[in-house]
Amino acid sequence: MGKGGGSSSAGGDGFMRSLQRFDAFPKVNEDFFQRTLSGGVITLVATIVVAVLFVSQLRVFMAVNTDYELSVDSSRGEQMRIHLDVTFPRMPCSVVSLDVMDVSGEQELDVSHDVFKRRLDRRGKPIAAGEKDAVNGNKVDAETVAARKRRSKDNETTHAAEGENDPNYCGSCYGSEQTPEQCCDTCDAVREAYRLKGWAFSDPDGIEQCEKEGFSDNLRLQSDEGCKIYGSLDVNKVAGNFHFAPGKSFQHGNMHVHDLMPFRTKKFDMSHKITKLSFGEAFPGVVNPLDGVKRDMQGDAGMYQYFLKVVPTAFSGARNRAEVAQTNQFSVTDHFKPVDAEEGLHLPGVFFFYDLSPIKVNIRERRASALSFATNLCAIVGGVFAVSGILDATVHRGGKALRAKIDLGKQG
Repeated sequence: MGKGGGSSSAGGDGFMRSLQRFDAFPKVNEDFFQRTLSGGVITLVATIVVAVLFVSQLRVFMAVNTDYELSVDSSRGEQMRIHLDVTFPRMPCSVVSLDVMDVSGEQELDVSHDVFKRRLDRRGKPIAAGEKDAVNGNKVDAETVAARKRRSKDNETTHAAEGENDPNYCGSCYGSEQTPEQCCDTCDAVREAYRLKGWAFSDPDGIEQCEKEGFSDNLRLQSDEGCKIYGSLDVNKVAGNFHFAPGKSFQHGNMHVHDLMPFRTKKFDMSHKITKLSFGEAFPGVVNPLDGVKRDMQGDAGMYQYFLKVVPTAFSGARNRAEVAQTNQFSVTDHFKPVDAEEGLHLPGVFFFYDLSPIKVNIRERRASALSFATNLCAIVGGVFAVSGILDATVHRGGKALRAKIDLGKQG
């Protein structure tokens, strides 16, 4: 029994000695340490190098890296949102209008929008609250309907004061009515009926409703005003254009026409400032090249054209990579052409022609992982001190050899 127990103990001691020989960190008796000046200098330099590399690695770890990837845009039937904020310092809100057209040259009648006009004085200061505008004149929102009803009631009150109030009153559309029972009680209603009919609204003074509302007088009173147009458009994701031009638009055959006759002038100064223009939501690092652009036409009528190349973009941030924002970037070139509004060959205005790129840009932000940071840090510390140890040993042995040769020379 005792003999067997001794054999087991000897086997355990052998395993422990084998494990001890496997130690990669042999301990040195402090009595044999020898500290040198060169070793101290090398240690100080190594510590400084480690500190500098640590700070550099920490900056890399905290920084956000951006990866770019190109792919074919295979999306179909989507819409994109256009955010705009454009100021016309010398064009009244009653004159300038906004229209959207698709690649076929026809108006996008199903465009949804949230666009407002705000009147400005000659110094550029607002003189009225923003009013919602009917883009293309094809849709009339609830606010516009309510405003028209208020104007109609005001007209009825005026008629009553003059002894002309008639509960059965039905304003004439002057031949532009779509149905026999259609009534045009306001000047705007007559203009809209003319627009839908494809007729030019040439003589507002000959229209009873416009004469009573003072249409021509309002145009003269607002002649020195400016206009700020801002908001957003949701359009189909196809090539097209949107433009700001004087007069209401209508379709004449296959042509898109603006009625300029009521204004009796050829001075349509479309000088403008683009405060903001973007296609889709903003994301970190996006650059909209037209933001802050100013164009001054020096009082002359002209056609300013911007040609935009819209690039679909998908962006995922470093904080939430699962959430991908579908947006767009764009590049731009521009061209200006002076025009004569009386000739009618070209329409004065500001035109934005946009086309879509078939290539989609995928942008992904990422940060280095904590495990990668720890691995690099260990590599830095271990590598610097390993090289420092080799350098110290080389210097120490070289010094000893040099001193030995000096001593031999002295003895000789």
